[in-house]
Amino acid sequence: MPRLASCSLRPWKKDILDSRQSGFRSLHSTVTALLDLTNQWCFNIDRGMISGVVFLDLKKAFDTVDHSLLLTKLEHVGVRGHSLEWFNSYLTNRYHFVYINGILSEQDMIKMWSPTGSILGPLLFLIYIKDLSNITDFATTRMYADDTNMTFTACSIEGLRHEMNADIEKLKQWLCANKLTLNILKTEYTC
Repeated sequence: MPRLASCSLRPWKKDILDSRQSGFRSLHSTVTALLDLTNQWCFNIDRGMISGVVFLDLKKAFDTVDHSLLLTKLEHVGVRGHSLEWFNSYLTNRYHFVYINGILSEQDMIKMWSPTGSILGPLLFLIYIKDLSNITDFATTRMYADDTNMTFTACSIEGLRHEMNADIEKLKQWLCANKLTLNILKTEYTC
């Protein structure tokens, strides 16, 4: 009897997606994300704490996924061998062009992209941004796809300002390392 090839996936971790990510997940929605967030705010108010929240929106998030970083992150969650090679093949050597009124544009190689029109694309994106919630020292991070909020809690305005500035500096470094940018017009904060 022929021997079956060994699976090239390390056993998937239960935490392949961040527990505070509500986008594209079964039994999660914008409602569950909002309930979790407002519950924390109410809890903080009951304890006499001050909350501050930064609402982040990534600019062209799905269109700016770096393939080499994504492949590294896939490997980190357990994708190995032939499976990782398949993802590499899926992401690379792809071209796009535009066809309008009988005129075909030149083809251009796609270097950064997560296929949004597919079932796999959103999952790849969630894996790509999963480590965002691990960069903060003070904030509780919640995500719905590419929309993220960082909730800070402190006893004083000065403490809140310190926490927010420290984690926003870490956010800036994370965005740079992951080749992502904020949509400044949709990014806001409140205290």
